[in-house]
Amino acid sequence: MIKRFLVFAVSYSIMSSTVLASDSLNVISKKVGFGFSPNNNRNINSVIVHSTFNNSGGDKYDIDLVIKQFSNYGVSAHYVIGREGKIYQLVDEKDNSYHAGKSSLPDGTTNVNSCSIGIEIMTSYTESPTPAQNQALVSLIQAIQKRYPIKYVLRHSDIAPVRKTDPWNFDWEAFKTQLENKRN
Repeated sequence: MIKRFLVFAVSYSIMSSTVLASDSLNVISKKVGFGFSPNNNRNINSVIVHSTFNNSGGDKYDIDLVIKQFSNYGVSAHYVIGREGKIYQLVDEKDNSYHAGKSSLPDGTTNVNSCSIGIEIMTSYTESPTPAQNQALVSLIQAIQKRYPIKYVLRHSDIAPVRKTDPWNFDWEAFKTQLENKRN
């Protein structure tokens, strides 16, 4: 009986891994209880790309330390992409994540948190995003574009140019070309 159970458990584990491996996004839930407000009536039309890292001591790319830092500031993002390309979801897309701050879209829309999905890339002022992060970002945005009528894919610095400079060390033009090419 125990032997049969172990065979089943191993078989199930292998099947589950295969299913997860075939899911190109493989989003890891790290839901937070801060830095957002519930909103069941959002009209999502934008994706905002940010950069983040832990600068409070310890591993600067540790997701739990980044989340702790977000908690200290009362902010969040819908998603964070780790250095190895893992995608962590912190806030449900239906909710307003506090990622944009005082900002506006090119059409003059303010309160950007209410109509956008925020994605943080773990990188620093001196390092560029990894190829795995770039691929994960493209895949995630394409998935979002299938769910919502996205009008804008912008950098944090595009919506708050006086206050923000992120995403840092990011070849935005190459990224936009890659996003368009994969879409077609």
